[in-house]
Order: sequence, then C-alpha cells, then structure tokens
Amino acid sequence: MKGKSILAGILVATLSFSTVFATPKENVIMSKAHKTPEFISGKLTDASNKEPKDIVLDYLNNNKDKFKFTSNSSKDSFKILSENKDSLGYTYLRFQQLYEGIPVFGSTQTAHVNKKGELTSFSGAIIPDLGNQKKLKSNKSLKPKKAIKIAEKDLGFEPTYEVKPSSELVIYTHEDEAIYTYLVRLNFVNPEPGNWYYFINSETGEIVHKFNSFYDAGVPTNGQDTVGTGVGVLGDTKEINTLLSSSQYYLVDRTRGNGIETYDGENQYFIFGWGLPGTIWIDSDNSLIDSYDAAAVDAHKYAAITYDYYLDTFGRDSFDGNGATIESTVHYRDNYNNAGWTGYQMIYGDGDGSKFREFSGALDVVAHELTHAVTQNTADLIYQNESGAINEAMSDIFGTAVEFYANNDPDWLLGEDIYTPNIDGDTMRSMEDPTVCGDPDHYDDRYTGSDDNGGVHTNSSIINKTAYLISEGGTHYGVTVNGIGMDKMANIFYRALTQHLTQSSTFSQLRAALIQSASELYGTNGSEVQAIQSAFDSVGIQ
Repeated sequence: MKGKSILAGILVATLSFSTVFATPKENVIMSKAHKTPEFISGKLTDASNKEPKDIVLDYLNNNKDKFKFTSNSSKDSFKILSENKDSLGYTYLRFQQLYEGIPVFGSTQTAHVNKKGELTSFSGAIIPDLGNQKKLKSNKSLKPKKAIKIAEKDLGFEPTYEVKPSSELVIYTHEDEAIYTYLVRLNFVNPEPGNWYYFINSETGEIVHKFNSFYDAGVPTNGQDTVGTGVGVLGDTKEINTLLSSSQYYLVDRTRGNGIETYDGENQYFIFGWGLPGTIWIDSDNSLIDSYDAAAVDAHKYAAITYDYYLDTFGRDSFDGNGATIESTVHYRDNYNNAGWTGYQMIYGDGDGSKFREFSGALDVVAHELTHAVTQNTADLIYQNESGAINEAMSDIFGTAVEFYANNDPDWLLGEDIYTPNIDGDTMRSMEDPTVCGDPDHYDDRYTGSDDNGGVHTNSSIINKTAYLISEGGTHYGVTVNGIGMDKMANIFYRALTQHLTQSSTFSQLRAALIQSASELYGTNGSEVQAIQSAFDSVGIQ
C-alpha cells in the first residue's frame, strides 16, 4: 500500500472523432509506442451474414499493412479468447495476439460487430513486425521448471503458495525488442502477499522483468438459509445472510451466486499451517455483536451489497459473471495496514488503530477490491504504468458507485471511514479534488518514475477526476464539463471496461473506449459523448 493511496507508450493523438482518418469511414487513434492502430471505430466493414469472428479476421487480413502482423493469415496471428452478445445486439470478441503459436504478453484486442454484421470498432494495439525480430529466432533451451527455480531464488524467501507456481512460454516486448521468455507466476500470501509475474529469458535464464500484481488494499454443504444481526466496525447494526447447520450459524450467504463466505484469519501469518482462507466464521446465536465480530459483519454485508450492485445494475453475476464464490478473510495478520484482492479472494487487515481501523469497515474499500476481481475477469489490465492506473481508477470509480447505490453516506472520497480514525474529515483519496491528498489532477503532473509499478496508485487520480467531472460536471483548467449523472457515467465506464479495454490500454485508449461506449449506449451526438470529450480535455488527455 502506498500511504494514503491503498485504494490504491502514452498517446497524444487528438480524439474528437475527426482525428486521423484511414478512410472516410474510420476514426483511428494510433499507438505512439507501436505505430499501429490502438483504437478504430466507424463502419469498418460492409454488412455481412458471416460469423462475427470471420468478419473480424477478414478485416485484419485485408488491412495487414496497417496492423503490421507478419504471418500469412490472421487466423495464425490471433486466438479468440471469448465471444459474447450484449443487450444492444453487439457481438464482442476478445483476441490474443500470437506469433508462431506463442502468445504475445499484454497484446490483447477487442472487436464489436453489430446486428447488421458490420465491424464497428477494434481496440488494442498489435505488436508489429514480429517476423523481423532477430531474438525470436533464438534457441528456447531453458526448461519451464528451471525458470520457476530462477524466479523463486530471486524472490529471496520461501513462500506458502496459494496456487502452484506456473511457467508459460510467452513473447515479451519492451520498446522495439521482442524475446521469448517464460512467464512465471508465483501467488502467495505468506510471509507477505504476492502475485508475482517474472519474465525469464528462455535462452539465458536472465530475469528480463518482474512485477507484483497483488492489488493493495471448512464450509457446510447443507443447512437452512437464515438472516442474522450484526454490528459493524462503525457501530451500526445490520442484517446479514447466514447458514444454519448443526445448531451453528455460519457466515455463508447462499442467496447470491455460488455464495459469499467470510473467514477468520485469527491475526495469523500462517493459518493452521494451511494458508488462506482460514476458518469459516461460526456463531452460536446468529447475533454477531462482539467487537471481534465487527470486521466479519462488514466484510460479509458489503460483499453482498457489491454483488447486488453488479447484478442489479449490469446483470453481472459475481465478479466472473458466472456466480463465482466470494471469499473474504478478516483479521488477517496483526495490526495489518492493508487489504486486497489476492487474485483469488479478499483479505482484510485490522489496521493499527492509528493510521487505519479495520479495512472491511468501509463499503467503498470492499467494492474497490472486488472490482479488481471484475477487472481481472474482463479487460485484465496489466498492473503497471497507465494500464495499472486505469485498473486502480476503475476500482475507485465503482467503489464510489456502490456507495451511492447503497446510499451509504455517499461521497467522492475513498476510504474515509477507515483512514486515520482519530482525525475528522481526513481521507485516503478525493476524486473531486485529488490534489488535497497530494495526487495529480492533470496529465502534465503525472508521476513518471518506476515506483509503485509506475505510479498506479498516483496516476489513477487523473482518471478519477475525469469520472467525477463526467458525472457531476464542473470547470477544470478552464474547460467546462456538463455532467450526465452517476448512473450514465458508471454505465459507460462499465461497458468500456468489459467490452473495449485491453490488457495494455493507455489513457488515450481509455478516452476512445469511453466515447465508443457512450456512442453505443446513448448515440454519437449526445451530451454523454460531449461530457467525456470535455472531461478528458480538461485533464490533458487526448
């Protein structure tokens, strides 16, 4: 976690949909890093009765010079990851770029085909000219298991794994160079949380790059669904769904998806020798009113509210869209000033009582962390640089949206309920005015160093400011934005996240994705598109 910010290749082409025209029908944003299109919209193809995937692949084949992929066929260069149809009649597909059958890390794309069989948008820069990369002709002599050992040695300690370490051959690109690497993933929570990505040169064994993608911040099978009472961290009483089994009440909610389960970490690093999630929370009388219960009451209740928000607002059944069980562990470690989505479940520290109180006591914190899970299952934004800042901003935006949905003392502050409990009016982050917390509100003031995975918790505030302006309106750096309200703002950001953004999205690509989403939802000439354009103009993102 970075201080107050636990919730916690740049493009400069002008995006007014009169930018760089490839044809009269196409609006194109080019990737400065790759010199290939990063976002294209318009009537990209004529109407067709072909399958949507074939429409997209044919379009790519017909525009090979523009996209600069080197295989003979788009079918050899792109793998279809998913294909879905939305309520507006669009079929949207996600692709993974390949080279000679090997995935190119971070190079994913989305495409939209309308009811007429017309391709209307293509998002995500393609890594160009891989066939000309000399290092892709090298010998891939390193064994996958050896790559894991190299990563573990660099880690410097012996973790307790939540998931068995994995090693996958991928193409890693940096600036103008592409090489074969093994992507080694190490996921653990003890002795400290980690979801590490290591890129190991497949020929030399050199560590090319690494980053930690941990997002800061025994159940009975039969029984009777019941409703209990609990007192939360802030002293408020609330109803919670529980499960009665063998005369005991469990914090298990079977009324939502495949369940919401809340566990006790007992302030341990290493829980009963078996790691997370810990021990399922059990109560004898369905009345959780002790002070030790409070963190569990809030984690359980706020997970349910977040689940309801995504289902009621977007028809999304849990974070994966398929009813995935939401697991939360409270009382994680002793005086632990953090919370997070590990990649598989939620963990909440109790705080030290001075800088933080129990992290599950804030609805926007819980919704923030669960939104990381939604992002992981949709755009899968890489947790570094601009894509990582967008990842963090999405969690802030929907953490706030859930707070308004539940009418839970809603505001545009993040984590104020659990941050510095002895200081009134203090907050971890402000979306209305990021500068009050020392965060930038304009692209010119962005952090450009390497700390915090390239400033994911700092630069997210620039996107937070745009979301606030799109919703509420205002004048910023001389640009006036006419707000469209929370509901429309959230609808547009959700559509962009789930249908248009890709793993390596930049701030400029986000702008284009939001305009495209607003156009699809509300029309191309509406106040919604204008609000997005003005808000991004005001923070210096073109």
